[in-house]
Amino acid sequence: MKRSAVVIGVALVLAAIAYSQRANIVARVLEQGLASRLGANALAELEDGLHLALCGAGGPLPAPDASGPCVAVVAGSALYVVDAGTDGVRNLNRMGYPVGALQGVFLTHFHSDHIDGLGEMGTLRWASGDNHSPLPVYGPPGVTGVVDGFNLAYAQDFNYRHEHHGDSVAPLRAAGLSAIPFAMPALGELTTVLEAGGLTVEALAVDHSPVEPAVGYRFSYKGRSLLITGDTVKLANIAQFAQGVDLLVHEALAPNLVNLMHEAALQNGNSILAKITHDILDYHASPVEAAETARSAGVGHLLYYHIVPPLVVPGQEALFLNGAEDIFPRYTVGKDGVSFSLPAGTDVIVQTRSGL
Repeated sequence: MKRSAVVIGVALVLAAIAYSQRANIVARVLEQGLASRLGANALAELEDGLHLALCGAGGPLPAPDASGPCVAVVAGSALYVVDAGTDGVRNLNRMGYPVGALQGVFLTHFHSDHIDGLGEMGTLRWASGDNHSPLPVYGPPGVTGVVDGFNLAYAQDFNYRHEHHGDSVAPLRAAGLSAIPFAMPALGELTTVLEAGGLTVEALAVDHSPVEPAVGYRFSYKGRSLLITGDTVKLANIAQFAQGVDLLVHEALAPNLVNLMHEAALQNGNSILAKITHDILDYHASPVEAAETARSAGVGHLLYYHIVPPLVVPGQEALFLNGAEDIFPRYTVGKDGVSFSLPAGTDVIVQTRSGL
C-alpha cells in the first residue's frame, strides 16, 4: 500500500512538471516535426518509373476523403498534375510532393470543379519553388481563356507578393500560369501533348456532352503506361487507347445512389437538386461501365476516381460498385492520397498508399 502511494506520488510530480513545461515540450515537438515536414520530398523516395497519386478523388460535392478532381503523375522525378480541383494542391503538400517542383498541369475540360484550384496551385508553385517561368497549363481549345482569367484575377496578388518578398521568392517573370493549347483529337486518334525526359503524354477524345471540348490523357514512360479519362460516358475510344495499359483511372458515377438522392430531393420539394440529379446521369460512366471498359481493354488495374456521390456511410462502397467488382476484380475505389507505382523495366503494379 505504501509502495503504491509512492508510485502515485512520483507520477503526480512528473505530471505536474510536464504540465508546467507544456509550452516548451510542444515547441520542441513542433520544431522537430516542422524540420522533418519541411524537408519532406516524396519524389526523392520514388524509384525510376511511372507513379500516380490521387490529390483529389471526388467530384463537385464535398466529401471527407475525396477532394476535387486532381491526379498527380510522376515520371522519373518529374511531377505533373491532371486537373486542379478544390484542395488538390494542399493534398500534394500533405503527401510530401513539393509543389514548387510541379512542371505542368493538364486540364481535361473546363467544368469548375476541375479548374477551381488553378489559381492557388500556380501561386504556391511560384512562391515555393525556384522557377523562372509561369506554370504551364495544357488543354484543348479554350484553355487560353481560362488561364487568362486566372492571371487577371491574381494580377494584384502577383504585385503584392513581389513587392513584399522580391525576386528571390516571387519573381514576376514566373508568376501565374501559361496556356499551352493543343488541337482537339478526333475519335480514333491521339494528339501528342508533351514529350520530355522519356515521358510521352497524349490526349484522346472523350464524351462529356454537352461539355465540349473534353479529353483524357495517356502517359507512357519506359515501358509503363496509364490512362486518365476525365469526365466521360462509357466510350469505345477510351477502350481503344487503354488497351494493355498498366493503370486505368476512370471516373464513375453510381446511378443507383444518385437516383436515391433524386427521390429524396423530390420528397423534400427541392426542385433544383432534383433537376441536377436527373441531368448528371447522362454524361458520366457508371462503375459497371468503367469495369466493362477495363475488362475489354485488358488493363492491369482499375482505379475509380471522380467518385459521385460521395461515399460517407459504411457499406456504401458495395452499393457504389453495384456488381462492378464481378466484372473486373482488379480495382481500387479512390480516396484522397491513394497512390500506385509502376517501376520501370517491370510489369509490377504496386499500391503504395491507401489514403491520406
